[in-house]
Amino acid sequence: MARIEFENASKRYPNGYVALENLNLEIKDKEFVVLLGPSGCGKSTTLNMIAGLEEVTEGNLYFDDETVNFTPPHHRDVAMVFQSYALYPHKTVYENIAFGLVMRRHPRDDIDRRVRDAAQRLEITSLLDRRPGQLSGGQRQRVALGRAMVRRPAVFLMDEPLSNLDAALRISMRAEIKELHRSMQTTFVYVTHDQAEALTLADRIVVMRNGRVQQIGTPDEIYEHPANTFVASFLGSPPINYLAGELVVEGRKVTFVRGGIRLSFAPERASQLLAHNGRKVKLGIRAEDVDERDAPADGEVIAGTVASVLPVGSDQFLGMKVEGEELFFRVNKDMRHNYGDVIKLSANANRLHIFDAASEMSLIG
Repeated sequence: MARIEFENASKRYPNGYVALENLNLEIKDKEFVVLLGPSGCGKSTTLNMIAGLEEVTEGNLYFDDETVNFTPPHHRDVAMVFQSYALYPHKTVYENIAFGLVMRRHPRDDIDRRVRDAAQRLEITSLLDRRPGQLSGGQRQRVALGRAMVRRPAVFLMDEPLSNLDAALRISMRAEIKELHRSMQTTFVYVTHDQAEALTLADRIVVMRNGRVQQIGTPDEIYEHPANTFVASFLGSPPINYLAGELVVEGRKVTFVRGGIRLSFAPERASQLLAHNGRKVKLGIRAEDVDERDAPADGEVIAGTVASVLPVGSDQFLGMKVEGEELFFRVNKDMRHNYGDVIKLSANANRLHIFDAASEMSLIG
């Protein structure tokens, strides 16, 4: 069992810097939780507090209802994979994987069985006699994973383990880490700034900014119902588009208005906006939530001038000048456009996001 709970936990340094403030978070047993955010948001601090490498200066940290604020790292039954891999260059792969077990004086036969089992699962059996300097980045990452696996920890911690790998290798390693979690049935806490990793791996995502949690939810909840503009912008590639304007309520109909643009919300979303007539807002439209082929000749459309055409294989992105703003949309690669073309796009009324202009908080639950 490895349920982790932060209760009003903060990390303050003697110089007054607050790395983490008032964190309340429960990580369930065997759950895969990803801490997501930009550099300096407090995600690595949170991970280090779980590991015992940083102390909790305020509040409490629990493992299965037992307070571990002052429990030393070697008594917490956690294993950690670092961004830098942290392998011993003078030891073989076998010796690196076995090192933690040797230090804990496990029987030699048990060490050998665990090391070879981990190597087989990670497909590095043929590398056991090599040293880290003879390995590729992906192979070194597997060795670091193997060293943590043989511990059979209650909690598996990963601090941006894929950031040093190339794009293609990162994709394959994500699949391996997800399979590792499924097979080990252990609590995983994973730190990253990469939204694609978070969406791919997590049971739940914790989005952080400036030492505070912005939103906690499943990948679908975070992506489809962002709590504020920061969360909406952090997930999605390219980032979500914004247009400032105001809401106009006419009976049960709610419309976003900006210059010549008028976009009405689907009934379910409109029902949550009926009390906001005249409110200054930011409309959020994700790149994929438009359609050129179904756009009417007139009526509720986003009209603009093509400023750039960016092919990306299966799709293409259009940079468009819309009401003085440059927005990016994903359109079918078969559509042909040139710089300066004036085009119209229809927006999916069920997927429009709306945020208060002042607080930047979502107005739709």
